[in-house]
Amino acid sequence: MKLILVKLDQLNLKRDNLKFSVTVTLKKDVLDPQGKVVHQTLENMGINSITNLRQGKYFEIDKNENNEPKAKEKLNEVCKKLLVNMTIEDFKIFRLDK
Repeated sequence: MKLILVKLDQLNLKRDNLKFSVTVTLKKDVLDPQGKVVHQTLENMGINSITNLRQGKYFEIDKNENNEPKAKEKLNEVCKKLLVNMTIEDFKIFRLDK
């Protein structure tokens, strides 16, 4: 009986799990030296069709939550407190389908 309850609990956790992506980029006015180096390297390799390149960070986050607005609000707080330097970076949160 205990094994059945554990399995049901695990199934409920999977049902309540939301998946999000967070994309962090430098603000438009902030210089991106790393992006410039990658862009210049691509040009040196003969790839001249790219007109601009900026580098950023990407996170995939699973949240044990069934309320999407509440989960996004919490992720917004996580971004502002830890993942993003709000002085020089912007971020976007997207829900991912399973």
